[in-house]
Amino acid sequence: MQKTLEKNAAQTTENSILTRNEGLPFNTKYFDFININRSAIERRVSTLTGRRSVKKEFQAAWLLKAISMIDLTTLAGDDTRGNVLRLCEKAKNPVRKDILKSLNMQDANLTTGAVCVYHTLIPFAKEALKGTSIPIAAVSTGFPAGKISLEEKLTEIKKSVAAGATEIDIVISRDLVLESKWQELYNEIRLCREACGEAHMKTILATGEIPTYTKVAKASWVAMMAGSDFIKTSTGKESVNATLAISLVMIRCIRDYYELTGCKIGYKPAGGIQKAKQALDYLILVKEELGNDWLTPELFRFGASSLLGDIERQLEHYVTGRYSASFRHPMA
Repeated sequence: MQKTLEKNAAQTTENSILTRNEGLPFNTKYFDFININRSAIERRVSTLTGRRSVKKEFQAAWLLKAISMIDLTTLAGDDTRGNVLRLCEKAKNPVRKDILKSLNMQDANLTTGAVCVYHTLIPFAKEALKGTSIPIAAVSTGFPAGKISLEEKLTEIKKSVAAGATEIDIVISRDLVLESKWQELYNEIRLCREACGEAHMKTILATGEIPTYTKVAKASWVAMMAGSDFIKTSTGKESVNATLAISLVMIRCIRDYYELTGCKIGYKPAGGIQKAKQALDYLILVKEELGNDWLTPELFRFGASSLLGDIERQLEHYVTGRYSASFRHPMA
């Protein structure tokens, strides 16, 4: 069992050093032909939730792996310095020490994949994460609606990078997708990428506000062509956030882009992923569609806040045989 846990919970792989996505010149030939069959997509994802899930030590190993790929997030209007400091402590120590000891994982140096906060809270995250390798991700470009000028978006990105963010989650102008203004969308994302500099850029499509899977696929292609390091489903503020069906559409675009360019683009489902079982479904989908290379923090992240608490609760159940109360897993 120990070998299984160590193998699956390891955070460093040959993907630790990835070639940045330099993008492609804009050309609609890459996505003009796309026409997504909604029924086929939904049939495919229905096979995931209907299967028998992984059990025992294999489930524990997958859940430890999932923790290493969480962007532990606080994006509430009442966030304070104290909230961020506690969140960062949880990111550094995501599972209680007694549980890790029972799993023989006390020396694994397990952390979450990143901490994600608003721009104004970056200094507090930087303070709390000093001396660690946990990235700071900042939401930017007028998050969540993106209803500010392009000039303001670029300024906000540069300020976030200067403050210490190493990953920037941008939101696109949804109207450009709705009106199929693909060249304008490409130009906007390209300029955002330039403003990010060395910081990795995750492009949020807000898929819950895009009416068809076909437009989601085309927006994914434009985002990757423009240089996005990750494509992300949602801000978490839409009425519909990450779903397995939307994820299948987006990761198949990632697969096609990789086959065309040899460049691996990351994927981040965000919003509504609260339970350990959901996390396992997403990981299985990624494994089956993209392969093991994408099962690393460098290429896959969950945007979540409460997910970590449920995973820790499931791990305690594996160790003790009993389910604990949620208050035993604070700052989930």
